Amino acid sequence: MTVRIELSVAELAATRFAISPLSETISGLQQLAGRQRQASNLPWLRWAADELAADPLDLPLTWPLIASGRPTWPEFLIPAPVGTGSSIADDLAALQRTSAAQVRASLRRVFGQTLPDSVAPLAVRPIAELRAIAAELRVAHDRLIAPHWSRIRAVLDADVSYRAKHLVSGGVERLFADLHSDLYWRDGQLILQRTRCQAERRVTLGPGGLVLIPVVLGPPDVLIKNRTSTQTTVRYPARGIGTLWTAGKQTPPGSTVRLLGRARSDLLEALRSPATTADLAHTFGVTPSAVSQHLGVLRDSGLIARERSGRNVLYVTTALGIRLLSK
Repeated sequence: MTVRIELSVAELAATRFAISPLSETISGLQQLAGRQRQASNLPWLRWAADELAADPLDLPLTWPLIASGRPTWPEFLIPAPVGTGSSIADDLAALQRTSAAQVRASLRRVFGQTLPDSVAPLAVRPIAELRAIAAELRVAHDRLIAPHWSRIRAVLDADVSYRAKHLVSGGVERLFADLHSDLYWRDGQLILQRTRCQAERRVTLGPGGLVLIPVVLGPPDVLIKNRTSTQTTVRYPARGIGTLWTAGKQTPPGSTVRLLGRARSDLLEALRSPATTADLAHTFGVTPSAVSQHLGVLRDSGLIARERSGRNVLYVTTALGIRLLSK
């Protein structure tokens, strides 16, 4: 399948990155429903399954929309975030701003003209039903995403920072060449190329430029909605997913511990996935000032790197640090 997006100069200039807690919530629920699971997220899936086995979630309105067995799902569930760092409240407010006409059109695209009984009330009472769906999704976020959000957010922030540097140094062509292996930029078009089928479609752009959203709990593919009630979103797998759930879980080798000491070796291992000083202090049960002292030594030694993402400062193990942990 080939998906083409034609972008004018103005639309390209308006293209931006954003982070969406609601995107992670919907993606997590879809993973739990068995939709395009990523092996790297199995630790989270096992944790979430145990959490729900002990105390199930009640999602009578949301679940039929995302676990219907259809090849797609209503696009209004993940509106384009209004800012670079939207909160779950911001995302849910945007969801509830979907117009009645947009809700009905989206439902018809997914389910056809005859809606299943499980989703038909949404077409009849869209405002009230969207409010109820937002309430369900808030509970799902608080139960399943919020406990891990600081770690997820660090990975997302690090991804955006990395992509922004590519955009500055190599322009749009380099940005999209490195975003995903199926995605590239050519002659004023963003092209998503997949080999599973030969169909071709062009995306009907929403207002303004694209919103590029890295995702941790999503599938391994790029997801672009053909039609949207907000800005067109391009959701793609974030860098660093492979180490998110395993970082800090292994015991550093003895040679590293003898060289650095236990505390710094544990920090080096934990920073296989990006984290802030506050995250590390919480993980290890020590003060931020104690963590900062160790981070300073590791950074001066070239074993970790530091970069700013918005208001946060992220630390991550460098290639040199990874080699030391592999001894």
